[in-house]
Amino acid sequence: MATTEFEDLRYEVADHIATITFARPDVLNAFRAATMREFLAALDRADDDDDIRTIVVTGDGRAFCAGADISGGARAFTPTESQERKEPARDGGGILALRVHALQKPIIAAVNGPSVGMGATMTLPMDLRLASVNARFAFPFTRRGIIPEGCSSWFLPRVVGIGAASDWMLTGRLVEVEEALAAGLVRSVHEPDDLLPAAYSVARDISDRTAPVSASMTRQLLQRMLTAPDPMVAHLAESRGLAGRSRSDDAREGVRSFLEKRAPNFPDRVSDVTVDLFADDPNQSDA
Repeated sequence: MATTEFEDLRYEVADHIATITFARPDVLNAFRAATMREFLAALDRADDDDDIRTIVVTGDGRAFCAGADISGGARAFTPTESQERKEPARDGGGILALRVHALQKPIIAAVNGPSVGMGATMTLPMDLRLASVNARFAFPFTRRGIIPEGCSSWFLPRVVGIGAASDWMLTGRLVEVEEALAAGLVRSVHEPDDLLPAAYSVARDISDRTAPVSASMTRQLLQRMLTAPDPMVAHLAESRGLAGRSRSDDAREGVRSFLEKRAPNFPDRVSDVTVDLFADDPNQSDA
């Protein structure tokens, strides 16, 4: 297992899986500016490494992430002004959510404990969320005198529906893990010691059995089609992707390994593929 140490998180790579662990358990892994910078850097590193096929995110200690570190007061909620361009202040949680949204690699949240505020919204653009029986979720923005962040007013209704999203966001109440499971926020619930093994099992199912390029393109399709106005947009994007994928070495290996009843060894790498699924599509724009 390869390990790269940051200050606020751990970054480890094994079996084509990058594990990012929030590592400030003494403050329930609350996010500060340094944590944000390191998390974005870790996501960039995983995205740029062809050896990595899946990302797992979890927390050290008894919490996943308690949200923004408000030990210094309400200024923790203040968006950062651009010093280089005269732009409106942008919410840091939204910058992070958009980066997750744009990832080329599948990403799985292993929510080991309380996931509150930014700690909850950052998981919404992730592909799958598995939770410990100790997990709890909250979107307490109205209770703090602010409004939702992290693009959560866009993501949460798409994950759990407008009814549950309105309930959770307007009340800011604590959502127990059973309710989160019933609403579809989490895929499955596990005993604490079983959570990471379950997350790695899913990650390996993706890493070991699917073509990295196909998984990357499929993730892009699923994320971007959330806003497509018509199935024709999906049809055109899929047609562009299939034109190249159907003639690829991966496609030949996928068929060959199936017929030979063996595990596939897909040769193509994400960094080598330049197909633009959304070329000339005015309804789709980059994050």
